Amino acid sequence: MTVDYATPVLAVRHAHKYFGAIHALQDVSLEVHSGEVLALLGDNGAGKSTLVKCISGIHTLDGGEILIDGAPVSLHGAAAARRSGIETVYQDLALFDNLTPAQNFYCGREIGFPTWLPRPLRFLRNVAMDHDAAAVIDRLKVSLPQFDAPVALMSGGQRQAIAVARATIFARRVVMLDEPTAALGLRESRKVLDLVKQLRAEGNAVVLITHNMEHVVELADRAVVLRQGRKVGELAPDRASQQELVAMIVGAER
Repeated sequence: MTVDYATPVLAVRHAHKYFGAIHALQDVSLEVHSGEVLALLGDNGAGKSTLVKCISGIHTLDGGEILIDGAPVSLHGAAAARRSGIETVYQDLALFDNLTPAQNFYCGREIGFPTWLPRPLRFLRNVAMDHDAAAVIDRLKVSLPQFDAPVALMSGGQRQAIAVARATIFARRVVMLDEPTAALGLRESRKVLDLVKQLRAEGNAVVLITHNMEHVVELADRAVVLRQGRKVGELAPDRASQQELVAMIVGAER
């Protein structure tokens, strides 16, 4: 999949965010295109999570704008971001341990009938939801021991894959991944990295937050570095640029 560098799928222009006297985001701009993985880098407190939460609708920008396919959008709440085609996988995954993968996929977004009834009164289309969830799991080449087992019985890598797949089934434009390989072993991390590559191959725009520079070099088409709420640099990551990226992150002289 080649990157489409026409109109960016997601663009952030001159973003500002305050928490009282703290200026958490200071004139931050970035964009990500279809079929591209953008790495968002920075030390703790750099503003990465704040920016992701603004794009996800959790926080509202105090200045600047967010554009989807070139059009400004108002993302007041997570539901508004999801309606705009933005899905986010946070570090804690937000899975329900007692539910199956399909039930986790559609929790709060259940398919029901007849559609003219209020949502709480509709009959659930469990077979359709199971079929759609299984199709996504199969398409993303995720291996699960039992598709109808609760996710509490699954490994960390499988749970991470389920969370990513859940985002994929609903994302129409952007998938944001916050430290998707944190606390995973080498084998399970490899499965998640392959999943990110599959997302890109299918034309998704992917925003990847990670501290692992090896993963950045392997996956990312571009890397944006934040430090103390500001964007301090942008590079196409490779082995030669690793040291320069680290220098930007820690604020060392270049």
